[in-house]
Amino acid sequence: MEKALKKPFVIHRSNVFWILTVHVLALAAIPFFTWSLFWVAMVGVFIVAPLGINMGYHRLLTHQAFRSPNWLTYTLVTIGAALGGGAPIYWAAAHRAHHHFSDQEGDPHNSRRGFWYSHVLHLFNFTSEESTGSEVKKYASDLTKDTYLVWLNKNWLWFAVATIPLAYALGGVGLVLCGVFFRLALMWNIMWFVNSASHKWGYQTYKTNDETRNCWWVGLLAAGEGWHNNHHAFPRCAAHGRKWWEMDTTYMMIRGLEKMGIISHVKHAVEPKMEFDPYSMQLAQPPHLPTVIQPQSEYLAESPLE
Repeated sequence: MEKALKKPFVIHRSNVFWILTVHVLALAAIPFFTWSLFWVAMVGVFIVAPLGINMGYHRLLTHQAFRSPNWLTYTLVTIGAALGGGAPIYWAAAHRAHHHFSDQEGDPHNSRRGFWYSHVLHLFNFTSEESTGSEVKKYASDLTKDTYLVWLNKNWLWFAVATIPLAYALGGVGLVLCGVFFRLALMWNIMWFVNSASHKWGYQTYKTNDETRNCWWVGLLAAGEGWHNNHHAFPRCAAHGRKWWEMDTTYMMIRGLEKMGIISHVKHAVEPKMEFDPYSMQLAQPPHLPTVIQPQSEYLAESPLE
């Protein structure tokens, strides 16, 4: 695997401003607390976000763990954008880079640089890849061929901002603070826990060349994303939970859409035969099994995903 040089830390002023602003306004929601506003935020975090971020940005765009019609793809990623998930193509490129350099220099949120760096501080670092777009060109060139994704990548923030006047019209200041900013701060931190907590606490089912763990509480909070060691062992698999107790509600949604005939070519989990060592990445996908999952050792993030 290629090595990346360590780069200096340059403050990303706009990210610092937006992240701090969102968290301050999330705290401002406390005096407006009502149970109805609380449940609105919970629906946004635990039902809508898994559709837009987990299913749309992550398992579909980044890893192409299933195929969907354009109308569904565009709906999912637009939901992710409106929720504040960020630019979808850049998100996918950064995540593919994460897999390519997991916990090494070149990983956008290398957990070996510390818990808080992997959790949020990496977002305060303005990189040359971001300014030049080289990361997108290298890791997500396949996504740049889609006209709508390119447009959404440039205009995603307008969708996120549009939720503010919409929330105000529907429920006033309370819904803005609770349904937009509290929900966004909680959603972001749960997403970030996948990068931080799931690289620090939990168990490893598969031997990988990084610090990934299966962290049960992140798995529950992040609708299955916390079974991170499983995911890094088989990045293109639609299912992150692989044991019966590893609840993966995002995968349940995927299975539901598959059963309804809306999506197809879902890459389901297939465990290695017993004669193969499940802890060996080289043998994580024996040649005689269906090609439905992709071991990390063969994950070439800069190659178009099929």
